[in-house]
Amino acid sequence: MSYLIKDLPDSEKPREKFKKYGSDYLTDEELIAIILRCGTKNMSVKDLAIKIKKEYPNLNDLTLSKLENIVGMGEVKAITLLSAIELGKRCLNDENNISIKFNKAENIFLYFKNKIGHLSQENLIAVFLNNKIKMISYKTIFIGTVNMSITHPREIFKEAINNRAVYIILIHNHPSGDVTPSKADINFTNQVLYTGNIIGIPLLDHLIIGKSKYYSFYDNGDLNEKYIEK
Repeated sequence: MSYLIKDLPDSEKPREKFKKYGSDYLTDEELIAIILRCGTKNMSVKDLAIKIKKEYPNLNDLTLSKLENIVGMGEVKAITLLSAIELGKRCLNDENNISIKFNKAENIFLYFKNKIGHLSQENLIAVFLNNKIKMISYKTIFIGTVNMSITHPREIFKEAINNRAVYIILIHNHPSGDVTPSKADINFTNQVLYTGNIIGIPLLDHLIIGKSKYYSFYDNGDLNEKYIEK
């Protein structure tokens, strides 16, 4: 039989603390315990939450496979916890969208580094901006290596038009951590730049993001069709 939160003494029940003091009073482990609801026949849910936090102090590092490798964490518990973490990220993003102006590469990097900087595959994201250079929305356009032969600008501008974007910014990660643009990165960037100038939805920048650093095509003066390499 699994250990349940209800089996704990009242003074140790995270839900009771939540009701009495509010969520700010709870530790990360107690919040995780509330989400998981129950432990295993050999481990209380609170101990399971402590184990998760001890192995992964930064919850942003959690993945489905990592959680499933923790004794006591099955697929259902893992998905439940990851869903709660993702929802929290989205709520924070919604608040940030109101105030963040994407007129500096550093602002873009700070917003997206925790979303894609740690990923093991390249993700290409298009950010759609209004006339005040604030984000309307963003969308992952492609997962894999950025390549003009398989990723076409029309996919980006179709979404830009649907979102009534005035400007766009491209972002993708380099899993290696080396943010130096490849020939394919340069070619694709300038293809999008050229298309955007024709359509009337300019490309303002393209950032390549690593875990702790970035490369901005705009800051480095690379947003120019002449850089397309043959």
